[in-house]
Amino acid sequence: MARAIRSGRKRSAGVDPAGLRLWAPWRYPYLRTAGKSSTGCIFCLGELTNTARRKRLVLHTGTYAMVMLNAYPYNNGHVMVAPCRHLASPELLDRGERNELNELVTRSIELLRKALNPEGFNIGANLGRIAGAGFADHLHWHVVPRWAGDNNFMPVLASTRVLSQHLLDSYRRLHPLFKAIKANLA
Repeated sequence: MARAIRSGRKRSAGVDPAGLRLWAPWRYPYLRTAGKSSTGCIFCLGELTNTARRKRLVLHTGTYAMVMLNAYPYNNGHVMVAPCRHLASPELLDRGERNELNELVTRSIELLRKALNPEGFNIGANLGRIAGAGFADHLHWHVVPRWAGDNNFMPVLASTRVLSQHLLDSYRRLHPLFKAIKANLA
């Protein structure tokens, strides 16, 4: 996780001009590739081994839709729900896809409440690159748990989000809960 380290500079009048440094090395791959075209779609999974599922943070794959943790989350437990088919907009979904996506968004909220006890959620989709979609060609919903005080000055002043839980810790906590969905969707 992020660590704050005091600057080695001398303090003047008890003030550290550099303040605290927040190290967030997991953000570097995202920043390095931001704005560049991707070599593939993160939501088009194909057949995955259990090791590959964990590496790609896939929590659940259903008949028509899947759930995965966001590798660059807005908050702890931030998941994305996407159709298995590579489609850009909701009106292109068939009834089975719409039903399963809706069910998985609902179940994600239920399981995130159980695992993380958030006080609220942000849920939404960005349709098109101009709307902020990182993967504009593959429709997906964001389900973001929220807590009182989880938003602070860091995103505004330092373009940095402070997360209190490591991404793999989130995966280990959520994956067993999402495994049970398959039996309940039938």
